[in-house]
Amino acid sequence: MTLGRIAFLGSGETSLAGGRIFESLARFISAPLHVSILETPAGFELNASIVAGRVGDFLKTRLQNYKPTIDLIPARKQGTEFSPDNLGILKPLLRANIIFMGPGSPTYLARQLRGTLAWDIIRARHRLGATLIFSSAATISIGAWVLPVYEIYKVGEDVHAKEGLNFFADFGLNLSFVPHWNNAEGGIDLDTSRCFVGKERFDQWRKLLPVDSVMLGLDEHTGIILNCEEKNCDVSGVSSVSVIKPDGMKMYPTGTSFALSE
Repeated sequence: MTLGRIAFLGSGETSLAGGRIFESLARFISAPLHVSILETPAGFELNASIVAGRVGDFLKTRLQNYKPTIDLIPARKQGTEFSPDNLGILKPLLRANIIFMGPGSPTYLARQLRGTLAWDIIRARHRLGATLIFSSAATISIGAWVLPVYEIYKVGEDVHAKEGLNFFADFGLNLSFVPHWNNAEGGIDLDTSRCFVGKERFDQWRKLLPVDSVMLGLDEHTGIILNCEEKNCDVSGVSSVSVIKPDGMKMYPTGTSFALSE
């Protein structure tokens, strides 16, 4: 059994930086290249297929030298014909050697995938060597704890934490993720860092988590690739990632590597 690589992007899955990460990972995969893109993160949107399709169109061009087969997986909502438990629409996952999930709602994705056949297949494919790539909302959902960014930033709910898919629990890690770490869309009037909620509310959220929680903050257009076999992490993109532990924070700029144990 050879564990596949796992990549997380802070944003920009269809940007130049994101494309470089996709291509760097494709180089490690023996032909034929089969890419599956799940529509689940934006499954509540009427244009979920378009959201996923944009990524698919980008990869057809960016990875054209690898002649990829790209499948959109319309696993949008439990209890419907497009359920993440419907094997009929999940079959491309069984041969996928790159699996991607991206934009949408972190809490929706965690709720719709938890305990489903789709999630079981994704984890099994990783254990059989498939590469997993997560961006934006999916990056948040994969962790032990979800920052409910839309509920706090858009709806006005009090700061709270929700359980994530906790992918790394199987590896003994209590790890959560925050993309858009250095976002500055709010300008000088509004702190939109820490995935739009700002430092003050992020600190409140962090205090709600278990004291041993470890977080990975990913700057805009920056990603990290986890090599589970060699047990190291490579930072790629335009900025840096931050590892936040109970005893402090450490930044790793693009181009650097550090041990997975960190």
